[in-house]
Amino acid sequence: MFLNNTINAVSFGEVLFDVFGEEKKIGGAPLNLALRTASFGFPVAMISAVGNDEDGQVICDYIKENQLDTSGMITTDDYDTGIVQVSLNERGSATYEIKFPSAWDFIETNENILSIVKNADVFFYGSLICRNEVSKNTLISLLDSNPDMFRVFDVNLRKPFYNMELLEQLMNKADFIKFNDEEILEIASALGFTSGNLEENIRFISERTNTNSICVTLGKHGSLLLWEGKMYRHGGYPVKVADTVGAGDSFLASLIAQLLSNRKPDEAMDFASAVGAIVASKAGANPIITSSDIDMFKGKTFRDPNFNPLTIQYDVR
Repeated sequence: MFLNNTINAVSFGEVLFDVFGEEKKIGGAPLNLALRTASFGFPVAMISAVGNDEDGQVICDYIKENQLDTSGMITTDDYDTGIVQVSLNERGSATYEIKFPSAWDFIETNENILSIVKNADVFFYGSLICRNEVSKNTLISLLDSNPDMFRVFDVNLRKPFYNMELLEQLMNKADFIKFNDEEILEIASALGFTSGNLEENIRFISERTNTNSICVTLGKHGSLLLWEGKMYRHGGYPVKVADTVGAGDSFLASLIAQLLSNRKPDEAMDFASAVGAIVASKAGANPIITSSDIDMFKGKTFRDPNFNPLTIQYDVR
C-alpha cells in the first residue's frame, strides 16, 4: 500500500467534539488528518490542547488508543475542551458553530513540542487554529523551526475566523496547499485574480505563493492536483453520502501519505479518492477503513470518466 511508512508526521491544531443533535463525535480537521495517517501505519504526533474536563480526558484516551504520540498534547485548567455544533443539510453537507474560546486556542510552545517538530518529516496545519493569537504565534514559530519538513496547509475556511493577510502568510509558508473549489476561488479573487477557470486559479496561487504543489477538491466532480509542475485530475467515485464530515481530511491524509512514499501522482489520487469516498459513505469523520474496502474501488468507473473538471467555468462575479 505504501512504499515508505517510516515518515514522521505531525499534525497541529484543533481537537474537539463535533455535536450532531444529541450525539457527540471526536473530531477537528487536524486530528482527523492525524488519525487517518496513523491508520496507515505511519508514526504520527498530535499537537493540541484540551481542557481539564471529561471531554478532554476522553479525547486524550482516544488519541492514545489510536497509536498517536500524545507528548505534544496540553491540558489546561483555564479553558474547556472544544465543542462544535454541526448541522447537516439534506445532502449530508455540514455547517459549523464553533465555540470560542476553547482550550485549543491557547497552544503554547514547550520542549516536548519543539522536539516533536524538530524530528518531523511532514507537518499538517490549517487556518482555523489561527483565530486566536496564542495558537497562531505558536504555529508560525513551529513552521519556521524545521526547514527540512514538508509543510502541508489544509485551507479550512470558517467564517469569521480568517482574513486574507493571514491566509497569504500561511500559504507562503507551505510546500503543499489543499483547497476546495470555493476556497481557491474566494482567495484568488480577494488577491485580485478573477478568472473562473480552475487551472488558471491554481497556477496563479502557485506563482503568488511560490508553492508548486496544490490540490483542489471538487466534491462530486473529483479533484485536481498540481504536482511538480504537471496537472493531474481524478473524476471521483460515486457513493451514497452519509455525511461529508472528515471526508476531505481523509482524502488529504491519504494523498500526502501516498505522494511522500513515492507513489505516482495518478495512483495517489486514485487511492485518496477511494478513501475519501468511503468516509463520505459512513457516518462520522473517522470510520475504520480496511485494505479490502479500498481494493473494492479499483477498476470501478468514475462518476463520469469523460468529464474534465478543467472545463468548468465558475462565476466569480
